[in-house]
Amino acid sequence: MGKEKNFENKIKEYLKDQGNWYVKYWAGAAYTKSGIPDLLVCSGGNFLGIEIKADNGKPSLLQLHNLKKIRGAGGYGLLLYPKDFEQFRKFIRDGPKDNDWYKSNITTQQIW
Repeated sequence: MGKEKNFENKIKEYLKDQGNWYVKYWAGAAYTKSGIPDLLVCSGGNFLGIEIKADNGKPSLLQLHNLKKIRGAGGYGLLLYPKDFEQFRKFIRDGPKDNDWYKSNITTQQIW
């Protein structure tokens, strides 16, 4: 199993343990839309779109565009790398309000 898939499984297990709802989205099939985040999540009444990457993964411009659209609609668009997992756990546990990691995550997305 690849590094990204292992990391995805770790995220899903954590979300499940915390009582969150999520669905894994597979793009590329005949009737699915490209660029949708890997996980669509409801956590604490908040909508999250999570694009998962391995350590060296690079998001596509379409993926970044969709994360931005999610933020514009009032949700939380996350680009999640393994190095950020503990910060992500804090984000889920404590809620997104005024979360410094989330703000830096948006800045990182804008760099791409």
